[in-house]
Amino acid sequence: MYEGVVQDLIDELGRLPGVGPKGAQRIAFYLLDADPIDVKRLAHVLVEVKDKVRFCTSCGNVTEDEQCRICRDPRRDGTVLCVVEESKDVVAIERTREYRGRYHVLGGAISPIDGIGPEQLRVRELMQRLADGTVSEVILATDPNLEGEATATYLTRALKHLGLRVTRLASGLPVGGDLEYADEVTLGRAFEGRRAVDD
Repeated sequence: MYEGVVQDLIDELGRLPGVGPKGAQRIAFYLLDADPIDVKRLAHVLVEVKDKVRFCTSCGNVTEDEQCRICRDPRRDGTVLCVVEESKDVVAIERTREYRGRYHVLGGAISPIDGIGPEQLRVRELMQRLADGTVSEVILATDPNLEGEATATYLTRALKHLGLRVTRLASGLPVGGDLEYADEVTLGRAFEGRRAVDD
C-alpha cells in the first residue's frame, strides 16, 4: 500500500482490462520516472480521445466524424455487410485486405452472465440498416467463443425471415499450429469446414 495519489494512480490503472495489481504498480512507477513532457502528452491524448472520438452513425465503428472512413468510401460493396462485435475486429479484418464490403459493429456480444442481451447491443440498428433491401449477404464475424456463438445464433434466427444470405466466418486450425494443442471445438470446426483438395 502506498500513500495518497500514488495509490490512487495504481488503483485507477488496475481498473484497466488486462492490468492486474502488479502491472498497475509497474506502470505507475514507470510514469513517475518518465519525463514530465511524455506524461503530459499521454494525459492530453487521453482527454482528447474522450472529447473527439465518437461512434459512426451508420456502422458503429469509432470515428472523429459523423461517419467513419469505411462508410464514406463509395468504392465499398454496399450489398455485403460484415457484423462484428467491436471496432478492433474491423481493424483485424481490414488488415487482411480480403474484404471490400461494409461493417456493422454490435458493441459487444450476448452474455447473460454479464447482463448483456440483444437489447444492449446494436441489433435494432442492424435491422434498420437491412430494411431498405440493399444488403444481400450478412457475414457473421463474431468471436469463436461462447458469447460470440450465442450472438451468431441469435442473429441467424433474427435474420432468417429477411431472405438474405447469412454466412459465418470459417474457423478451424491456425496456420503453424499443432493438432495436439487444438481444443475440441476448434478441431471439430476444422472437420466441419473441410473442403476438397484441388489436384
